[in-house]
Amino acid sequence: MLSPEELAAWYEQVNVSQQGRSVVDQVRSSDPARRVGGGRRNVSGRYPSRKMGVTIQFESHRVELAAVYEFEHDTDVFEYYDQPPSFKLEYLSSSGRRIGVVHTPDYFVIRQRTAGWEECKTEEDLQRLTEHNPNRYRLDPGGHWCCPPGEEHAKGLGLYYRVRSSREIDWTLQRNIQFLEDYFRCDSFAVSSGTCERVVALVTAVPGLPLESLFRATHDTVTRDEVYALVSEDKVYVDLHAAALAEPEKVRVFPSRDSQRMFSHTPPTSAGLPVSRVSCPLNVGCMLAWDGTAWKVINIGQTTISLLREDQIVTEVPLATLETLAKEGRVTWSPASEDGVGLEILKILSEASDRALRVANERLRLVREGAGDTAALRKEVAPRTLRRWNGRYREAEEAYRCGFLGLLPQTERRANATCKIPEATKALMQKFISEDYEASKQKSKFASWISLRLACERQGTTAPSYRTFCLAIGHRPPYDRALKRQGSRAAYAYESFQWYLEPTTPRHGDRPFEIAHIDHTQLDVELVCSETGHNLGRPWMTLVTDAFSRRILATYVTFDPPSYRSCMMVLRESVRRHARLPQIVVVDYGGEFESVYFETLLARYECTKKTRRRCPDHS
Repeated sequence: MLSPEELAAWYEQVNVSQQGRSVVDQVRSSDPARRVGGGRRNVSGRYPSRKMGVTIQFESHRVELAAVYEFEHDTDVFEYYDQPPSFKLEYLSSSGRRIGVVHTPDYFVIRQRTAGWEECKTEEDLQRLTEHNPNRYRLDPGGHWCCPPGEEHAKGLGLYYRVRSSREIDWTLQRNIQFLEDYFRCDSFAVSSGTCERVVALVTAVPGLPLESLFRATHDTVTRDEVYALVSEDKVYVDLHAAALAEPEKVRVFPSRDSQRMFSHTPPTSAGLPVSRVSCPLNVGCMLAWDGTAWKVINIGQTTISLLREDQIVTEVPLATLETLAKEGRVTWSPASEDGVGLEILKILSEASDRALRVANERLRLVREGAGDTAALRKEVAPRTLRRWNGRYREAEEAYRCGFLGLLPQTERRANATCKIPEATKALMQKFISEDYEASKQKSKFASWISLRLACERQGTTAPSYRTFCLAIGHRPPYDRALKRQGSRAAYAYESFQWYLEPTTPRHGDRPFEIAHIDHTQLDVELVCSETGHNLGRPWMTLVTDAFSRRILATYVTFDPPSYRSCMMVLRESVRRHARLPQIVVVDYGGEFESVYFETLLARYECTKKTRRRCPDHS
């Protein structure tokens, strides 16, 4: 934070008006205007800021926490404050009536040459609010969101007002900041001068050395922790915007930022070092998969690349744009081939079911073993079947240069697999399943089928059998069925596991101890005193679970109901077992997690606290 002398010098340098100075002084001397709390869609929490020396509130870890990470690690930011004092915004409603609202921005930021308020919202919320009232939020000519009444208020004070949209977030940078957070905060992790010199010498000799290659070259003398510590201290330079550190094969290491600017576009050498920013070198004839469409590379220029689509349409794409799409995973490619065989192989394998792949793996094992001694396999498979698989393997090897494809089961080609139900009956059956069976009344399958059969008789169409109706229900997503019939709590058990919050942000972290969950459960057992025989009741167990590895880090058992003491004791047990605390602690809305003692403990040891969103069924 700025000292009084530094603040006075900043006032003079930036030439802030007297009114603006009063606002800055008020923000710096005031407590947050309110205590944030998450809603049904938000995950709120507290971030322990080293730059500010206090915990900073965030109401959404999708947008506001991302802004906090940027403030904390942006050298242009001197100070930032959450929930600054409110002020009044005046603007015209959509009907032309003048209205005024008391507004509390998310953050007030003091930068090297300016200061002002910054508000964080998702792109979806901004679009919805714009439709409701275009005079509060709108897109400027440059395509950036703005708040005209907020900008008018700030302009009169010589400050600024900015709207931050989720569309502007660099998720690769966010992922890397979270990955290095423990290294940024570690004061005692010292890297020896010899280790530092060895790593710097390697990346100086080969600028742009892939991080994975650096690990392999130094695995006997340098630990990964030491390499990451050097990255966090800028002893070696990694562009945190370019690739995720959790994918070291895509990360390039340079001795300094200047060398990164010089060598970042160096083409790959025959030895593979350094590599280009994209993960696979492009050549003429290479096949690209982009938005479900196959493209063939027909020319590579200095700044653009020419692509040919299957319908013979040619388009040109800037190389920088293609690299961006490749980093986001929206473009994939296979090596150059005359007919796009590589891309077709990937398509066939990606469309194959898990069961089909298991069957093909087993057939491949039998084919390879059968090449030596067919008699030994007669108990497992008939010789005629084995010969047929060998023939299919050779055919696929000639057609695709991948014999494995010939061993995939062809169950979809079996005869009589088409549905014989009339289209009118099929549409009516799906309507009854969606509106009659999948409803809160929870009708039985048979009752819903009777209603469908009567509806088919009224419309003069063929009614499906009860078995067909049950099979159609079984093909519906179980999550949607449980959600409509029994509510969100019952559907939670069928919700698909999600590894990512966003395309580039893992939901469960990139490493152990990055994210941990704390919760309580009352054990289904009653304990009896060994001396008196008195029934002591059911104990409570508090657990700390690592989100990345799914391992239980620590447990604490007590007869007391959940309290801040249980939370603090289980963290103490985690330190006793592992000599460290998790970086991010995720909790629910229990009162024990809102305790000032528990929050003080997390703040003292610089653990970020996230509070899970409320269950939709809760009031």
